[in-house]
Amino acid sequence: MGPSLPPGRIVELPGRGTTFVREIDGPRGPSGRLSGEHGAPTILLLHGWTANADLNWFSSYQALGEHFRVVALDLRGHGRGVRSWRPFRLRDAVDDAAALLDVLGIERAIAVGYSMGGAAAQLLWRRHRPRVSGLVLCATSSVFAETEREKRLFLAMGATSLASRATPAVARRAVASWILDRRQDGAAVEWVAEELQRNDWTAVLGAGAALGRFDSRSWLGEVDVPTAVVLTRFDRVVSPRRQAAMARAIPGAVVHEVDGDHGVVALQPGRFVPALVRATRQVAARAEAAGRPAASSRS
Repeated sequence: MGPSLPPGRIVELPGRGTTFVREIDGPRGPSGRLSGEHGAPTILLLHGWTANADLNWFSSYQALGEHFRVVALDLRGHGRGVRSWRPFRLRDAVDDAAALLDVLGIERAIAVGYSMGGAAAQLLWRRHRPRVSGLVLCATSSVFAETEREKRLFLAMGATSLASRATPAVARRAVASWILDRRQDGAAVEWVAEELQRNDWTAVLGAGAALGRFDSRSWLGEVDVPTAVVLTRFDRVVSPRRQAAMARAIPGAVVHEVDGDHGVVALQPGRFVPALVRATRQVAARAEAAGRPAASSRS
């Protein structure tokens, strides 16, 4: 049996396919009305590579829902995200996210991304600027492959996406190693395994190759929305050096450091989630002060 999760549903994205979405309406005001009914900030959660919304954010949903309207989707190829015969492209994934905002009637949102989701959040701002009122970038970077060794590794992911059936098993073991502490009970392990089986592993491996090609350094200095970077200080997947370089490149970005490795969101939520909430509330306040609030719906 897995963790307690907010309501979820399948949503049709016209002309694109279907995806799975979790939603939290947000806190209730003194009158008992949902704060989302009168403009509480909306946040769009974008998960990391090989995970899905639940595997990435299960420890964060409740705390974020105390302050925001929360929308979390499975990115294409991951979990119950959009399925396509086309090779995975990150821009298609972020266009799916923008299409979801249209379907839900959301004018603007704060994009909150973890690892690959951080790259997706950056690209969402780049491709759909009017829809993004702020960014919260967690355990992520502006570039993931700089050295020749890294480039070869990411290229190999793309090459194997249509190859051996053994490759998905390797990927499942890799993601499980950071999503779950090995000491956790068998029910939790079973839940993770079930969620990973939802992936289209050809698309997921293609997403790894796409991540290796991602590089926002030439335009990151143009970001003009309030931004916070949640930097994982002991990260062995996305180096803290790269995370810090990304933060320096974004005008006015504020850094919130967390003592943890890449899996801290799941393994040590007591360290990560408070920093995430602080960072997101700060971005929301700055967006409101700048006259660019994350409205919950179109007027």
